[in-house]
Amino acid sequence: MNWTKERPIADSSGHAQMSAGEIIALLKEARARTLDLVADLTDEQMIGPCLRIVNPLRWEIGHVAWFQELWVLRNLRKQRPLLEGGDALYNSADVAHDTRWDLLLPSREKTLEYMQEVLNRVIESLGTQVPGAEEVYFHLLATFHEDMHDEAITYTRQTLGYPPPRFKVPPDEEPSRDMAGGPLPGDAEIPGGAFMLGGTADLLFIFDNEKWAHPIIVPPFRIARAAVTNAEFAAFVEDGGYRQKRWWSEAGWTWREQVGTEQPVYWERRSGGRWYQRVFDTFVPLREHHPVIHVNWYEAEAYCEWAGRRLPTEAEWEMAACSEPAADGRGVIGRKRRFPWGDEPPAPDRANLDWRAMGCVEVGALPAGDSAFGCRQMIGNVWEWTASAFLPYPGFVIDPYKEYSQPWFGNHKVLRGGCWTTRSRLIRNTWRNFYTPDRRDVWAGFRTCAK
Repeated sequence: MNWTKERPIADSSGHAQMSAGEIIALLKEARARTLDLVADLTDEQMIGPCLRIVNPLRWEIGHVAWFQELWVLRNLRKQRPLLEGGDALYNSADVAHDTRWDLLLPSREKTLEYMQEVLNRVIESLGTQVPGAEEVYFHLLATFHEDMHDEAITYTRQTLGYPPPRFKVPPDEEPSRDMAGGPLPGDAEIPGGAFMLGGTADLLFIFDNEKWAHPIIVPPFRIARAAVTNAEFAAFVEDGGYRQKRWWSEAGWTWREQVGTEQPVYWERRSGGRWYQRVFDTFVPLREHHPVIHVNWYEAEAYCEWAGRRLPTEAEWEMAACSEPAADGRGVIGRKRRFPWGDEPPAPDRANLDWRAMGCVEVGALPAGDSAFGCRQMIGNVWEWTASAFLPYPGFVIDPYKEYSQPWFGNHKVLRGGCWTTRSRLIRNTWRNFYTPDRRDVWAGFRTCAK
């Protein structure tokens, strides 16, 4: 396994950077969040309709436990499978998406029992010894995989019109009181220059598609200080943007004609011409200064053409988020920040993460999270589409979870920054998300660059 190459999980003395107690607390918290996200749903809702963009939730929570069992108990501890036939049910690499509704899944009760048994055995296997680097790696892999599925469970609830989730285990910290920030117009000027794109070996955990930081040259550019708002996108809609082919790429127009849409997916115009937006199971008046969300890459691209703007490349996005200006103002210094505001971990006054606000906040909120160049909310609130195709970095070598990145290179687009449901322990400036350009069920918006 190549994961040990430049692994940042151990310190210079070779000791793991996490204790068994810290790992156990992490595992318990992640599982509690998963269970909270489905606790109020009926058995019927736990299966739901067969849609290409979501999973049956009873399958999804079973898959989360199976993945943890696979990598920790079976791969790391060499234990026998706990669930007979589990691979045929839950291995997403082999089980075609559209067949997941037809599987003979364990009952809800049996699924929950399986999840608890896996967790109990994983915790028991940790014991009281100091975990080694390999142990830490696979525990974090399973935890971050669960975190990503928890985000997917949340957007599945939105897609299917279920109520918003309610948590028995509340977020660790209260949301910031500074949520009403209004709009934030204008661009930040980034001087460009030499830049190291990608993740570095000082991170506790890093996915294979971030490896490794490599030198590039980025020309000077101007990037919006904030994400595009509902009000700004509504102007495009009201100007007939969805009806005018000139704003759309050939692929984008083909998609638009196939779905027959003339506005974002959850928008509805009511009497008096006012826009409403469905948020989970309730329509609310469109919040003008919130970022536009649930728009796909084609819609973002068309808006940019209409507005005379463009999407940032992922290199531009990362430079705007990570870099600090050189003293002479003619470039950026070599040091990269882990987060836009610095190296300190996310906090409620810096980023809207971890379900704390239970939705997006205004794009002008949370000024404490600004980057060195004055870009706001580059972490949290809404995922941001970039112009870049999802491709491997130079020298890419696949990690043990080989299905994570490699199958999706070339036909997905890169998103950056996280959203309001993203875990703060997961996200950072170099983290690459990726979806096909037609996906608008996910928590995605965008910011723009000057042409």
